[in-house]
Amino acid sequence: MPMKLTARENGSILVETNGSYVLKTAEGEQLIEKGRFSLCRCGHSQNKPFCDGAHKEAGFTAPACEIEFQAP
Repeated sequence: MPMKLTARENGSILVETNGSYVLKTAEGEQLIEKGRFSLCRCGHSQNKPFCDGAHKEAGFTAPACEIEFQAP
């Protein structure tokens, strides 16, 4: 599985990779050796782009969905 995105109902976007990803910021690029992480989709996280659970207190609501990317 190259990459799978799961938008959790009323929550974050779970990203599952092949074991690593590149984080690009204004300071540069960093290789992260981590296969799973959650992205904020409510806009309230203090740790953007990552989820810190702020959606719960904010009362964020959104439907669940799933996207899976396959290698050609």
